[in-house]
Amino acid sequence: MSTRLEKLLAEAIVWDNHACMPVRAGDVSFLDDLERHRRSGVSFVSLNVSFDHFPWHFGFKMLATFRSWIKRHPERYLLVDRVSDVHRAKREGKLGVAFDLEGAVAVDDLPELVEPYAALGVKWMLIAYNRNNRVGGGCQDDDCGLTDFGRRVIDEMARVGMVLCCSHTGYRTAREAIEYSTNPVIFSHSNPRALWDHERNIPDDLLEACAASGGVVNVNGIGFFMGDNDNSTDAIVRHIDYVANLVGPEYVGLGLDFVFDASELDDLIAADPELFPPEKGYRSGLRMVEPERIPEIAERLLTQGWDDSAVRGLLGGNNLRVAEQVWR
Repeated sequence: MSTRLEKLLAEAIVWDNHACMPVRAGDVSFLDDLERHRRSGVSFVSLNVSFDHFPWHFGFKMLATFRSWIKRHPERYLLVDRVSDVHRAKREGKLGVAFDLEGAVAVDDLPELVEPYAALGVKWMLIAYNRNNRVGGGCQDDDCGLTDFGRRVIDEMARVGMVLCCSHTGYRTAREAIEYSTNPVIFSHSNPRALWDHERNIPDDLLEACAASGGVVNVNGIGFFMGDNDNSTDAIVRHIDYVANLVGPEYVGLGLDFVFDASELDDLIAADPELFPPEKGYRSGLRMVEPERIPEIAERLLTQGWDDSAVRGLLGGNNLRVAEQVWR
């Protein structure tokens, strides 16, 4: 590691906008692996607590599971409620942790459910996980567009300070949601479709719309979305560079989508072919970029000519900007 990178990492907020612990209520067997993020210099990570595969109330069980464990380990971890907590985690050498919801099935038919999720540390929610729901269309379905109910949910998210995400969301719904939102909108873990043609990846015009909203495109580290199961550093840097060249480095971040229990991912893919259609290439053995590689990614960008300010933004400053604008 170069002296330049050491200094930059010592100063920067490092932010991974999406990681996946096993979603098994009461199971804390993998939570010690959060040390992988902390020891890699990460200041903040967002953990998934549910997605549209599960019933609406499942996220509350996972929030209870994760929050209880994190509170029992205050020497290493900090539950993040506000932006100042992220800075505190950085200052104290801890990993700040908050949560996310992959799909609005979690609010069932009641937009007011957004508020208790927010109170328990859910900082962003995406609209639909691959398939349509009450709020809008998924990227692997006949996209129904943003619904009237979906507009009510977005309004409630804005009121309580929850960031709107359009990863996994259909093109029409994402376009309409970005246009409707009064706050910056993010892609929490998505890649440019121009580099790898898959429905989960994002066309250029939506990347541009996200940036125009003031949001951030967080690049995904799963090899299946970067190439033919290519999880190399070259691959993720290529996707980061593409987004930065298209919309500017101030609108790109990291959402590695690292799955700590790869066998659980294999089981979920096998169990739900509607969410993970095999004809779209979903299969077992997906490779991922590990959190330990974040410094290597930053070093590579520096050697390719990125300046310190741009790398600092990619590592976390850009997502911090959105949090400062949206979180309450």
